[in-house]
Amino acid sequence: MQARAFRPHPSGFLPRLFVLAVLAVAMAVANPAAAFESPTPRPSAAGSDSGSGLPGVEAHHLDPALWTRLLPQPDREVLDRDAIERINERLFAEDGSVHRLDAFPSRLARDEAAKWIRELSSPPERVLYTADGRTFDGIDTLESNLALERLPATVDVRHGLVVHRADMRTWPTATRVFGSPDDTDIDRFQETALFPGTPLAILHESRDGEWWFAVSPRYAAWIRKQHVAVGTRDEVLGYGRKAPYLVVTGATARTVYTPEVPQVSELQLDMGVRIPLLADWPADRPVNGQHPYTAHVIELPIRDDRGRLRFAPALLPRNQDIATDYLPLTQANLLRQSFKFLGERYGWGHSYNARDCSGFVSEVYRSFGLQLPRNTSAQGVSPVYNTVRFDEDDDREARLAVLRTLQPGDLVYIPGHVMMVIGQYEGEPYVIHDVTGVSYREPDGTLRRVQLNAVSVTPLEPLQAGETATIVDRIYSIQRIRP
Repeated sequence: MQARAFRPHPSGFLPRLFVLAVLAVAMAVANPAAAFESPTPRPSAAGSDSGSGLPGVEAHHLDPALWTRLLPQPDREVLDRDAIERINERLFAEDGSVHRLDAFPSRLARDEAAKWIRELSSPPERVLYTADGRTFDGIDTLESNLALERLPATVDVRHGLVVHRADMRTWPTATRVFGSPDDTDIDRFQETALFPGTPLAILHESRDGEWWFAVSPRYAAWIRKQHVAVGTRDEVLGYGRKAPYLVVTGATARTVYTPEVPQVSELQLDMGVRIPLLADWPADRPVNGQHPYTAHVIELPIRDDRGRLRFAPALLPRNQDIATDYLPLTQANLLRQSFKFLGERYGWGHSYNARDCSGFVSEVYRSFGLQLPRNTSAQGVSPVYNTVRFDEDDDREARLAVLRTLQPGDLVYIPGHVMMVIGQYEGEPYVIHDVTGVSYREPDGTLRRVQLNAVSVTPLEPLQAGETATIVDRIYSIQRIRP
């Protein structure tokens, strides 16, 4: 996700001026009329009339097998499980954008809880518009729905599990708002989405009784109560540690339809979701009216009619793209996993039942058990990876020299956007990224804009950014998730 929605832990960890700079450029990246532009011509070997409509992109570039064949050791393990766990431990110990719920306090003072909420839910400083193009004037109503005056002197933190893929919002509302009256694609109140089984620390209830303000391991925002089941701390935090388990390795997987327990019927589970496996389920015992032999019997959290946490068996068909553990982190697997999202619609903050640029790379790496911060502004500066930093003193040639050494899975950051390297083709780096659109120069110098709005494969060097710079000039960080 672009940097608009990044909300640090109340203690903070980024310099304020840096965050403001990231936010400013992120708005440009999100704007289909402005992103990736520059007057600097750069002819492409493939030309602008390639079959894809993009310079340097042909049909064979859209096949992960091409990129795998270019690798000398595609199946060599990049990081083993111990190394991945060490990175995850460092992330939650050193990176202020993520939250260890097992160390979260059981009580908060009123001012502490209010600060969590106000870090996110503050009146916008720009004009926003409704879907019909009118100026949005509902902030006073949203302010009232925060019900901050209802916070007790000491807030007793509750816990819950997400039971259905659910949006997290800037305010306790489903109202969609936009930055301009003629662009209703990017909802400025959309922050992210959470998947079934995600644990929450619950701090506050909205005035209308329909929303929780909750802290997840990677984000804090408002979530509809109907998608959360409240349980004890041990029940909630213990769910993710249950074994044996399955891991969703496809872009998504779905449980079977069942009228007996609608809460677990055709439930979507996104890439990297871990689900407890009921391995000792009797082979001849039906699950929700169906014989289980064609499926895995899994355990899912459900919400009873009083909002309390319960657990129920469900069937996950054996034909779904799943594994009995996290995948080995190899370059071949990185390519296969990332290409499973190819063509998926871009969804700011995981809207449209899809994902955005940082969500895309997060889900890919989560299928290996490796955690990333939620947003680009946190991912690009996180201290726990193998990082290359650039500043204004690094010229284009110095940047290109580094780019041509990059390997599949390396993450390239410009303010507000992240791209995953898939390999070097004819001496140039190529990336896969979830992007609204790209701009480049025709051989005659004409600027061309292509609206993609999808997970896309592009060469990196021809992309343009702003009036005087290329994307290469905008790179401020590369995170290499490898030794």
